[in-house]
Amino acid sequence: MGSLNVWEQAAQAFELGAPDPIREAADADSWSTPGTLARRLDPRTRQTPALDVIDRELQNLVATPDGRLIITMPPQEGKSTRVAKDFPTWVLKQRPWTRIVGASYGQGLANRNGRAIRNTIASNPDLGVRIAADNGSASEWQLAGQDGGLVSVGIGAGLTGRPADLMIIDDPIKDRKEADSQVYRDSVWDWWTDVASTRLAPGAQVVLILTRWHEDDLAGRLLKGPDGHLWRVVNIPAQADHDPAKGETDVLDREVGEFLDSARGRTVEQWAAIKVRVGSRTWASLYQGRPSATEGTIFKREHWRFYDQPLWIERPDGTRIVTAADQLLISWDMSFKDTVGADYVSGQVWMRRGASAYLLDRVHGRMDFPATLIAFRALSARWPQALLKLVEDKANGPAVIAMASRTIPGIVAVEPDGGKVARATAVSPVVEARNVWLPAPEIAPWTTEVVDEAAAFPTGSHDDDVDAMTQALNRMLIQPLLDGDTFDENDLDDELAGFRITAY
Repeated sequence: MGSLNVWEQAAQAFELGAPDPIREAADADSWSTPGTLARRLDPRTRQTPALDVIDRELQNLVATPDGRLIITMPPQEGKSTRVAKDFPTWVLKQRPWTRIVGASYGQGLANRNGRAIRNTIASNPDLGVRIAADNGSASEWQLAGQDGGLVSVGIGAGLTGRPADLMIIDDPIKDRKEADSQVYRDSVWDWWTDVASTRLAPGAQVVLILTRWHEDDLAGRLLKGPDGHLWRVVNIPAQADHDPAKGETDVLDREVGEFLDSARGRTVEQWAAIKVRVGSRTWASLYQGRPSATEGTIFKREHWRFYDQPLWIERPDGTRIVTAADQLLISWDMSFKDTVGADYVSGQVWMRRGASAYLLDRVHGRMDFPATLIAFRALSARWPQALLKLVEDKANGPAVIAMASRTIPGIVAVEPDGGKVARATAVSPVVEARNVWLPAPEIAPWTTEVVDEAAAFPTGSHDDDVDAMTQALNRMLIQPLLDGDTFDENDLDDELAGFRITAY
């Protein structure tokens, strides 16, 4: 007899009482992704394009040894339910030996997630797994006859003796108060480095799902770390804000300005109302996944100007020479705490031509005292015409001045008057007047870091670049105005002619 097609096989199977291949295929498909599992267990589940993307990413994660995934998404759009509840259930059905750790900002929330997964498994025997009779607490349970199970912990809790084949971290920060606390952000980071990451078994996968509260949150620190390149980031903003002119695309293939297809049924009008109600900072961070605001409160992105050709000549020995400058200087902001939570050291080379200032070069990083001295000497050697070196005469500046001035001329101690915000406000008019130029990212990729920090100021996690910049601009542009000097060409706008406020 010739081969039978699938329909003939089904008919024969029905007649013989054998398994139905079509029914089995449909049944298997209903467990194929976390989303299809969720719909099978609860037909009320709403599946959106954003959740489709999350499903694909989670499937890829479990197929990748040592996979690392960060998913950022607006609040109340189904991310936690899918990743912290549906996903572990799906994994345990597919791989019942998987030891899972589920973490959240508080033990109570972590327990609720663990209890929901446990109850789902207990009430759905068609999943093919069951909870061990003697191991079923909300915070820690195991599957019957298997090594797999779930341990639920709050951020800060211990995990001694609990290895993880899969770790799921759901919203490690609860609210704005915690996000703006350096102490709390440090404690979350310490928990990751000292506790959570040490419990990962070989090949274990990690997924972090969150709304972004702060650029220095756990996601921010992971991406800035030495293994930041290992993390895959999927950001699903509430409103598509990509720039097609730069080759950018939207993760959901939306048009620019198009709002998210909401799991909660939010309309375009409701999204627009939320955008107005929460304000620009919260919208940029929680809803767009970009905690550095699109426009800063002091330095707005649109006010910067960019040059796309080097303004210097580089000699074979690496030194750089400028041929048309009215003034050239190096400005330093320093900190020697060589730790993750400390400020960076920033050294910037600035040039003035007429009434415009140009940032030419920058060194940046967390440095101890010896490393700072090396960087100071190296930058001075690269720009031999920059005889003036400004160093803030506080914190660690005096130590550098004492050591470096023995061999490097032109070091001037600067004693700022007023706080950081006042100093930034004092120079912001020259930025707004578009008298400040930065190198285009094509010739200096670090420019985006400077712009981002300035945009986030004063609420960002670091301000070293802003401090170095305001120190330089005050010396080159603001102080001459206060002394009654005029510039040879390209005079400042009339509104700046009477500018008489400085924080220095």
